[in-house]
Amino acid sequence: MRITRTSLTTGLLAALTLAACGTGGQPGTDPTTAEPTGAGTQAPESPSESDTLTVLSHSSFSLPDELKAEFEKETGYTVTYSAPGDAGQLVNQLVLTKDSPLGDVVYGVDNTFASRANDAGVLAPYESTAAQTDDALAADNLTPIDLGDVCINADKTWFAEKNLAIPQTLDDLTKPEYKDLLVVASPASSSPGLSFLIATIGAKGADGWVDYWTALKDNGVLVVSGWTEAYYTEFSGADGEGPRPLVLSYSTSPAFTVTDDGESTTEALLDTCFRQVEYAGVITGAQNEVGARKFIDFLLSPKVQASIPENMYMYPAVEGTELPEEWQKFAPLSTNPIEVSQDDIGANRDDWIKEWTAAVS
Repeated sequence: MRITRTSLTTGLLAALTLAACGTGGQPGTDPTTAEPTGAGTQAPESPSESDTLTVLSHSSFSLPDELKAEFEKETGYTVTYSAPGDAGQLVNQLVLTKDSPLGDVVYGVDNTFASRANDAGVLAPYESTAAQTDDALAADNLTPIDLGDVCINADKTWFAEKNLAIPQTLDDLTKPEYKDLLVVASPASSSPGLSFLIATIGAKGADGWVDYWTALKDNGVLVVSGWTEAYYTEFSGADGEGPRPLVLSYSTSPAFTVTDDGESTTEALLDTCFRQVEYAGVITGAQNEVGARKFIDFLLSPKVQASIPENMYMYPAVEGTELPEEWQKFAPLSTNPIEVSQDDIGANRDDWIKEWTAAVS
């Protein structure tokens, strides 16, 4: 099967009320009492609202048409969707257009780029009260919507035919028997590629990751621009036509290569994974801030969360959401993903990409 990867609650009303009425620390008030100090006091501006809403997302955003129509019917908004590229390109567009924002709400900023978006001031304060998610997923001014593990995937059929053991670890990928078998996406142009680079940094440390990539290069790793090219052009296990049986993808990908006999032809190497979290946020300067908040809450509604596995191939962020049956067997999350803090990513991301480019590209 080919993959394309990529609740309106009372809590919303409470959040909007707080946003409209909170005055502590504003000019013209006593910060200890939040009472007006005299003539000329200006009340805080209410969140903006209009009858249209523009949603910016990465190119893999896929919300079923019936759910889009339901949101428009419930809110009365006319909603436009725009997808300028993957997560990195999306954040670049937000930063480049911050003085004249292209939309009201953004979905698809992930934990490798969240700090950049916040540092650039392109996100307005809002974290949905509808979220029932693990605190470990939290990020400033962003609400977690879904998550997934970026991992190396293997074509089981290819390895069985060659009578070669499937590699299991990052170190295995540098062994001679796996020379010229791996394809990955570039961290300079792909969010999964950046996630994998960060995984290698987390595993090998500041003093060892460049040497690790040099070893991958010497062992014939192929680097392409994006996930789609890696998975569908170079990987042998997607449509069965590519030359390489190891590819950078997601732990959920094997759930979409299940054959008629109920078995998957691919598997994820769960010791190579980095956990990617995707967020939604209100864009600073939104023309419809009220609508942006409503849309974020809608992304956390039971219907939307339940649709995420089959439409965006990620795990829903809201705990307790039912998963497709085949995910239990073929799409497990890693029990021990490689971790790098958002602070470290934010402080070093650009330098890491430059160092990687100098060593590998």
